[in-house]
Amino acid sequence: QVLLVESGGGLVQAGDSLRLSCAASGVTFSDYSLGWFRQAPGKEREFVACIGRFSGRANYADSVKGRFTISRELANNTLFLQMNSLKPEDTGVYYCAASPESGTFLLKQPSRYRYWGQGTQVTVSS
Repeated sequence: QVLLVESGGGLVQAGDSLRLSCAASGVTFSDYSLGWFRQAPGKEREFVACIGRFSGRANYADSVKGRFTISRELANNTLFLQMNSLKPEDTGVYYCAASPESGTFLLKQPSRYRYWGQGTQVTVSS
């Protein structure tokens, strides 16, 4: 059974930082590209960041570029998202996901991910 579990969300003020973690079991992270998505109330799930399974190269949504950093610890099967200079518009439920695909275009699409975590809430107050 594959299980992805996010943690690290919370309520912070604008300008603060948070570090999200995603711990996996039943799957080997080195076999997958990994991504973070978020969903605000009443909105569709949107791409935040991804890291390619082969290249290890990171890509980001324009809205978070320069503020967020995605990283992975393959030995521990853990994915991270360091979020700095948080803004109220960053509020939402953040999900980690694993995809057998590679390529930035594909990895920006939620439908390309096979496994998903349950999400962790991030709320940024102004």
